[in-house]
Amino acid sequence: MKTRIVISASRRTDIPAFYMDWFMAGINRGYFIVQNPFNRISYTVPAGSEDVHTIAFWSKDFRRFISQGYAAALARAGYNLFFNFTLNSESHLLEPNISPLSGRICQAEQLCARFGPQTLQWRFDPICFYRQNGRVENNLDDFEYIAEKLSAAGVGRCVTSFADIYTKMRKRAGAIKDFEWIDPPVEKKIRILERIQRVLEKLGINLYTCCEKEVMDNLRPDSKIMQSSCIPNRHLAELFGGGLSFQRDAGQRREKGCGCMTSKDIGGYSDQPCFHNCLYCYANPAENKL
Repeated sequence: MKTRIVISASRRTDIPAFYMDWFMAGINRGYFIVQNPFNRISYTVPAGSEDVHTIAFWSKDFRRFISQGYAAALARAGYNLFFNFTLNSESHLLEPNISPLSGRICQAEQLCARFGPQTLQWRFDPICFYRQNGRVENNLDDFEYIAEKLSAAGVGRCVTSFADIYTKMRKRAGAIKDFEWIDPPVEKKIRILERIQRVLEKLGINLYTCCEKEVMDNLRPDSKIMQSSCIPNRHLAELFGGGLSFQRDAGQRREKGCGCMTSKDIGGYSDQPCFHNCLYCYANPAENKL
């Protein structure tokens, strides 16, 4: 059996929200030309349906993807689709350019109805703690509301992590008066995740952590919290059949606990800036809105 690839679209930017015309041009051409973000060397990623096992989309807003017919066109062309949908609590501070949460939950419901709830992996990511005007805040306010809505749609997987406080994040937040990022101690992170897991268990949703090795190493032996694979090739094989690699992705943060399996990411940081402009973003947000 021929081994086919998983296309990751993309960890580096929000292709479904902003770059679907570019993406479809690559699909129609039969390949993508991608530049390695570290050494700037370009390489080709095949994009024909005979070469691609699954396209794994990452996004915070699938509105254009659905309404402009991209989803339907890819399905007609024979591509298997998987969705990493980030749905966090509504926060104009942390996610200033994101459309209303209610509309994005409707998008999730539409994707579940069209492609099946097993194809949608909910990312509540990252969990953020910060101090503003002397008060400690977080972004967990809407978690239970989102969980209830997605459970009703049949979603069974939730992936989360705590914000890694990169230098870029500190610089970006420096423009906000009386604001400071907080990295909670591992004991507090565990208490939060255990509380979240209990909420999700009642709703039939499994909880996975993304790149949280220290937390996972310190969980109780009977914990039901699992290590995630945001590119979950074994799950994709269960959904769409075999013929893909089950190797771990050597290009990801394996030392931090990343469980992703091998895929080809086709996005770009510098040439495809994200217009969501999230305060916690580790990439290169666009300076202007669309």
